[in-house]
Amino acid sequence: DVQLQASGGGLVQAGGSLRLSCVASGFTFDDHAIGWFRQAPGKEREGVSCISANNGKIYYGDSVKGRFTISSDNAKNTVYLQMNNLKPEDTAVYYCAISSVSPIASSWSIPSYYDSWGQGTLVTVSS
Repeated sequence: DVQLQASGGGLVQAGGSLRLSCVASGFTFDDHAIGWFRQAPGKEREGVSCISANNGKIYYGDSVKGRFTISSDNAKNTVYLQMNNLKPEDTAVYYCAISSVSPIASSWSIPSYYDSWGQGTLVTVSS
């Protein structure tokens, strides 16, 4: 079975940084894409970023462009999300998810295109 483990969340003050990690197992990482989503109370699940392991194509949500950076270490089946200049509105549970097809611009941020999800890690940004 495919498993994804998200970690790295915590409590930081506005302007600070965190690096989230998503470790995947049970599949060949090079043939898949990993997305980061977040969900705050009362809000829809929002696409944050996505990376394709086999071609390196990357997408970002508008609200995080210029602040967040996604990267991968394919040998470790791990995807990272470096989050800089955090804002209180970034507060959410962050989830990683895997897609079995290559992401495209019109679908990468749609949760239903992903096959498996990690348990999430909480990021809280204080003002």
